[in-house]
Amino acid sequence: MKTNGGRCRIRALCWLRREWRGAGMAQKKYLQAKLTQFLREDRIQLWKPPYTDENKKVGLALKDLAKQYSDRLECCENEVEKVIEEIRCKAIERGTGNDNYRTTGIATIEVFLPPRLKKDRKNLLETRLHITGRELRSKIAETFGLQENYIKIVINKKQLQLGKTLEEQGVAHNVKAMVLELKQSEEDARKNFQLEEEEQNEAKLKEKQIQRTKRGLEILAKRAETVVDPEMTPYLDIANQTGRSIRIPPSERKALMLAMGYHEKGRAFLKRKEYGIALPCLLDADKYFCECCRELLDTVDNYAVLQLDIVWCYFRLEQLECLDDAEKKLNLAQKCFKNCYGENHQRLVHIKGNCGKEKVLFLRLYLLQGIRNYHSGNDVEACEYLNKARQLFKELYIDPSKVDNLLQLGFTAQEARLGLRACDGNVDHAATHITNRREELAQIRMEEKEKKRRRLENIRFLEGMGYSTHAAQQALHAASGNLDEALKILLSNPQIWWLNDSNPETDNCQESPSQENIDQLVYMGFDALVAEAALRVFRGNVQLAAQTLAHNGGSLPPELPLSPEDSLSPPATSPSDSAGTSSASTDEDMETEAVNEILEDIPEHEEDYLDSTLEDEEIIIAECVPSGSSFQPQDRSSSQVPSGLSARCIQDFPSLPEGTG
Repeated sequence: MKTNGGRCRIRALCWLRREWRGAGMAQKKYLQAKLTQFLREDRIQLWKPPYTDENKKVGLALKDLAKQYSDRLECCENEVEKVIEEIRCKAIERGTGNDNYRTTGIATIEVFLPPRLKKDRKNLLETRLHITGRELRSKIAETFGLQENYIKIVINKKQLQLGKTLEEQGVAHNVKAMVLELKQSEEDARKNFQLEEEEQNEAKLKEKQIQRTKRGLEILAKRAETVVDPEMTPYLDIANQTGRSIRIPPSERKALMLAMGYHEKGRAFLKRKEYGIALPCLLDADKYFCECCRELLDTVDNYAVLQLDIVWCYFRLEQLECLDDAEKKLNLAQKCFKNCYGENHQRLVHIKGNCGKEKVLFLRLYLLQGIRNYHSGNDVEACEYLNKARQLFKELYIDPSKVDNLLQLGFTAQEARLGLRACDGNVDHAATHITNRREELAQIRMEEKEKKRRRLENIRFLEGMGYSTHAAQQALHAASGNLDEALKILLSNPQIWWLNDSNPETDNCQESPSQENIDQLVYMGFDALVAEAALRVFRGNVQLAAQTLAHNGGSLPPELPLSPEDSLSPPATSPSDSAGTSSASTDEDMETEAVNEILEDIPEHEEDYLDSTLEDEEIIIAECVPSGSSFQPQDRSSSQVPSGLSARCIQDFPSLPEGTG
């Protein structure tokens, strides 16, 4: 049993060496991981005798240890000894840093630099924790020769906030910090100084783009609460896996919309391979998802897909090993998939009829788990996951001629790939599947359009009765769209009108009601003083005053103000107001630009997150796992992991719903 296990480990190590052939740094990292694992298992403390003497010099016992481990790994003894010595020196350095922190309060931060830097990307930086994030960014930029305004720092899975101190953000001694550059590789810039200015301009543009993304998503999320006519004003809506709008509790709706919006923006950057820009968006999405209830995250696959996208960014930025949460995110993704899809995907199959399209998510999950285990020195587990990824890739591979056949039938390449995977590669079945899905979506769009048409009619009806747009919206929302119930709510709660009225048509009403209007209410049987008070409250609107008095037995509810001076009178126009008007059009243009950038990146197809050509995965698998290998990993039960919500852009409705995964 031990012999077989040993052979498996050796073979696995050879595989993974071939994965990184020519990549000496990756081999060294793997060797470091394996040796660290051995040291931990054998409870060896390299910073103590007999491996370190009283002067902190290397002891003679280290050479014997290197010989022992090199035999286990079948590696060069000198190479193993060199790596063990590096581990020993770092352990002593870490211990010295701990003593220094306890004595002086100066913390050590492990800084992981961008991939383009040829120097050792893992560096130590000493700092006090009472400084601000901006000061730390400046210190990192100065120490490592980076441009301060074009880098972002990620610590504890979050972007470093510049205005807060490190202590306020939970930064502690020995924490790890990832440095992201907003500009592309500067390899050529070092060779050609003229490119520097272009790249600086590019970085500035990308920083502005990130800010516009934030502004655009906030605008769209806010519009979802107040928009009246979706034909004229684009906004975001949330839909289930079939494309139908669903209601989300107001307390979570905004956070969920922002989370899904940031996720889609991040995915758009991923498609363009702009990983340094994608990661901040994805981390912001993670932050907002964490504001949603656990039950919601366990019933949709959005959160699981986000975890995969974040770790994929780590991998593409060559930072997979620098953050401790990469493994946690992959485990979380697998757990969420299991909760969402059910054991053996039975819930997914019940909802959608198949699970072929979702398998691409598991392909990436297994691939990242394999790579992560490789970096951790877990060779058997790495090979097990890489084998799973290879087998799943063979299952999901699509014959290009089948895609061409479907293209000739008028379907898109995306529809073809999704349809073929849903139908196990059968072209005829895929064509039927795509056609049925198109018809289903067309029907859903008609129903959604009719629903919004009725809602708009109801709002206009209530406006015709004298209620403000906001009051009508709020009442209809509370009544689930039922006009009669909404009218009862408005009559029973006239303060809704008062709190939400911002209609310019009513703002122009006189503060002192006319005698003619008072006489109209008196003629209806109401007391003259009460009639005058009601007209003051409702700014001269006879219809609203009459309805409220009739509903409340001829008197005003006590919660309503009895004079417009309390809060109803419109604010006086100041000189600065008129001056600000000149910039209103500029602000509106900026908002339109920010919103349009978001809309451009929201895909039309609700299953866009499941569509992949698998080109990247194919290259990695070809390097990792030899196609003719007969290695069989241990037989372990794998957690197999309903469909997710989708954020939809309601623009020129009806539009296809957008999937976020």
